[in-house]
Amino acid sequence: MKSKTLQITLVYILVSLFMAIVCHKILTTYFSDVKYFDLFFLKDIFFILTTAAFFMYIVSKNQERNVSIFKKLKETNEEIKESNEKYDIVAKATSDTIWDWKIQEDNINWNKGIEGIFGYNPNDVGKTSKWWFDKIHPEDSIRMSIKLYSFIEQKTEKWQDQYRFRCADGSYKYVLDRGFLLKDENGRAIRMIGAIQDITKQKEEEQRLKLLETVITQSKDSILITEANSVDRKIPKIVYVNPAFSQMSGYLSHEIIGKSPNIFKGPKSDSEELKKLLRAIKNEEECLIETISYTKKKEEYWVRFSMIPIFNNENTISHWISIQRDITEEKKLETEKEHLIRELTQNNKDLKQFSYITSHNLRAPLSNLIGLLNLIEDIPVENPELEEILTGFTKSTHLLNETINDLVKVIIIKDNPSMQKEEVSLKEVFENVFSQLSFQIELHKPIIKLKFDKVPLLNTNKAYIESILLNLLTNSIKYKSENRKLKISITAEQVGNNAILTFKDNGIGIDLERNRDKVFGLYQRFHNYPDSKGLGLYLVKSQVETMGGTISIESEVNKGTTFTITFKN
Repeated sequence: MKSKTLQITLVYILVSLFMAIVCHKILTTYFSDVKYFDLFFLKDIFFILTTAAFFMYIVSKNQERNVSIFKKLKETNEEIKESNEKYDIVAKATSDTIWDWKIQEDNINWNKGIEGIFGYNPNDVGKTSKWWFDKIHPEDSIRMSIKLYSFIEQKTEKWQDQYRFRCADGSYKYVLDRGFLLKDENGRAIRMIGAIQDITKQKEEEQRLKLLETVITQSKDSILITEANSVDRKIPKIVYVNPAFSQMSGYLSHEIIGKSPNIFKGPKSDSEELKKLLRAIKNEEECLIETISYTKKKEEYWVRFSMIPIFNNENTISHWISIQRDITEEKKLETEKEHLIRELTQNNKDLKQFSYITSHNLRAPLSNLIGLLNLIEDIPVENPELEEILTGFTKSTHLLNETINDLVKVIIIKDNPSMQKEEVSLKEVFENVFSQLSFQIELHKPIIKLKFDKVPLLNTNKAYIESILLNLLTNSIKYKSENRKLKISITAEQVGNNAILTFKDNGIGIDLERNRDKVFGLYQRFHNYPDSKGLGLYLVKSQVETMGGTISIESEVNKGTTFTITFKN
């Protein structure tokens, strides 16, 4: 710095001397009094040197002052830079958005958090409080503005509030905004510095917890929360019970918290179930038990409850939660149901026994009647009325015999749900069926179409499938239309693992709108035929289901009927 001052002084001297010499030369050239001008020249040189010394002193002092000011400015800038760096580090560490509001000028500056947290481009961020308030959710804006300006008018220095702040993408985040107010010597607010913290996750968690609390308190099931660890082979101590638990057990919350649920144990409590529960607690696994528990008044009630472990972030059990339900009525119904099942089982056995006895006791008289009627056929009867009576008697006897045989078949099917299956040729089955119905077929001459080439063999019970097809074919002939030739179509096809048998005729049909639920019922008749017993379709359905199949019907009056039977093959 001194060399620079010296340089400036030397330049000043040289320039001044040059000007003095030039002036002296001009004066001596045009004027004759040289001595006078020499004296004047010496005076100028002395003045130049004196002023140069004074100028050098002033410049030196000014330079020192400038150096001092520069040094202070540099130190101040370093401090500001360091402060800003700390400011940015703190802002990053706390994930806060810092704002600085000069209240009188209504000027706000935001840090980088407004971009990082809320997504705003720095060029889009406004510099006034209006931009700030416009981003606050409409439902929160008025409340927040009133609170803020009321705070500014008060003497307190610290302020905070929660509201929703709009992001650049239009979504809202819950924020906690805290500010510090600066005032002048007259107590007037001049500046406010604050930090906005994103608390969206905390708010959502808070709302979720409130919802869970509502569910727990409003739940009709009893909910009980215990500590993590137990002592002395007891269930851990209770830390919370919901109102439903108090209503179920009779214990108020303050009466039960801090105690072990072992107090609900009584003389009739299932000790094995309680041991199972203690093992689950020891092994830190979920458990479900049913036992008799006791209310505050020592009244018994059945309870079904689970114990579920709750793990914290370190995968350590922090609590156990138990969901309990009073199943006393359910147990009563279960007991009544078991009693009813035993009664029905016994009644069913008695009914079967009665059916066997009845069918057995009726067979001998029927056989005798049929034998006597066969003998009477060889005796000529001249009385026409007697012959008509004997014919009707014979017909009724044979019909009764068929009915008893059908009933015996039903009993056998119901009494033996499992039966032997074998590979059966559908062609052979139909040959046997046709031979049994040869007289009816010859009499009515129906057009019968068979198509079994896709399923030549069926894995089923031969006797049952013959009985099914015999019943369906008999019904088709019995309930044929008198206005058209009877046509019967029987096809079999393989669809995946299923064999589908379709039996179709163009008979008088059934009104399914009225009778769909009754078609396969016992003793259900849909036509006024004198020899109709109402057992055929019931027997067919029983046999199909016994073989693990299904049967369905589609029918229309005066158009015909289609049965679809499906077997696993």
